[in-house]
Amino acid sequence: METSALMAISPLDGRYQEKITSLRSIFSEYGLIRFRVMVEIRWLEMLSEFANLAEIPRLSAQAKKILNNIIEDFSEQDAAHIKHIESGINHDVKAVEYFLKEKMSNNEELLAISEFIHFGCTSEDINNLAYGLMLQTARKQCILPALDELLSLLRKLAHDHASVAMLARTHGQPATPTTVGKEFANVIARLQRQIDQLNNVQILGKINGASGNYNAFAIAYPETDWQSLSKHFVSHLGLSWNPYTTQIEPHDCMAEFFAVMIRINTIILDFDRDTWSYISINYFKQKSMANEVGSSTMPHKVNPIDFENSEGNLGIANALFEHMITKLPVSRWQRDLSDSTVLRNTGVAIGHSLLAYSSTCKGVAKLEPNIQLIEEDLNQHWEILGEAVQTVMRRYKLEQPYEKLKAFTRGKQIDKASLQAFITELPLPEEAKKQLLRLTPADYVGYAAILAKSI
Repeated sequence: METSALMAISPLDGRYQEKITSLRSIFSEYGLIRFRVMVEIRWLEMLSEFANLAEIPRLSAQAKKILNNIIEDFSEQDAAHIKHIESGINHDVKAVEYFLKEKMSNNEELLAISEFIHFGCTSEDINNLAYGLMLQTARKQCILPALDELLSLLRKLAHDHASVAMLARTHGQPATPTTVGKEFANVIARLQRQIDQLNNVQILGKINGASGNYNAFAIAYPETDWQSLSKHFVSHLGLSWNPYTTQIEPHDCMAEFFAVMIRINTIILDFDRDTWSYISINYFKQKSMANEVGSSTMPHKVNPIDFENSEGNLGIANALFEHMITKLPVSRWQRDLSDSTVLRNTGVAIGHSLLAYSSTCKGVAKLEPNIQLIEEDLNQHWEILGEAVQTVMRRYKLEQPYEKLKAFTRGKQIDKASLQAFITELPLPEEAKKQLLRLTPADYVGYAAILAKSI
């Protein structure tokens, strides 16, 4: 029975369903079944092509076409039929085997080798490869493109506002200036490093039987090098071969993948909160949309809801990822089933992540630096130049430079006139004194603009 989005328990399948459409064909029950079908068919093809077994001759072009069509034309109706088979036998992977035998029954060539579907395999040989392919596909088609979109938006802001001087706040207090663009560049650099690591996480797979020792393979065909065939098959799927496993691939690579996702999400969450805070002190304006309502009672409001939505979803995603990281690599003896239901929530964690990335992108696209206010705030805090003055004093070996500036500025709001009066009295070389007298808070940004433009 179909359920409307209004009746969905998960907001991913209800309120937000249109925003995570790209994940449905990957992490849904349909997606899992489709990847299982693909693995079973590719295994049969590999046995025919490379195993050199007398009982499995090489497939004809027609037979290969039929098998490829089963994968390419796989439909929701096919998935529903497999679920129907499963309801009678109470085994999800075996149901795929029976489905494929049905599909092959009208072709004599395929029918003759139909008992070699799932040959030597345990269910986890199929499942671990299916989940590996799901994760690989999601990384390539969904996660990385979404992060690239965010990086692109941030990069534009970094470049456009590279030279806009801004008061920094360390411990929430006025501090040595930066630029608006440099603060975006910091986020880009952090994200890019983690994205590179996500790209480099190896997704492992295995196909080695019920205890990881090729027992069934070796007893049926002892003369065959099943380890080489296993490595060839897993690698041919685009995954990295794991030669040492129990009945299950131990999921360490998934824990590595999800750990990088947590770091990516944490960086974005940190950015969301900082941006929210800058919006609250009017450092950033938000472009208002004509039809949007900011409050049910206060018509003036333009709330930073996109950053708030992102923060909430990142928290949910990371909570799930943290559980997966500690749960999935742990299995009693050679196998228990406690990983199964956890794995089925992989798409949920990634779904909340993608929803957050989309919200952050939407919020970033609305941002406009309030340059006038930023400049005014900077000009209210000449005391931040105390660092510059005492550092130049150190260069020329004046006595107790830090202590003198501490006594003059600490806990005080210093204006231009009083700072320049202080500088004028210093026994500095004339050129150094002129340099400090010309200095303004907006000029004291070091390499910030260069760093922002270079990102």
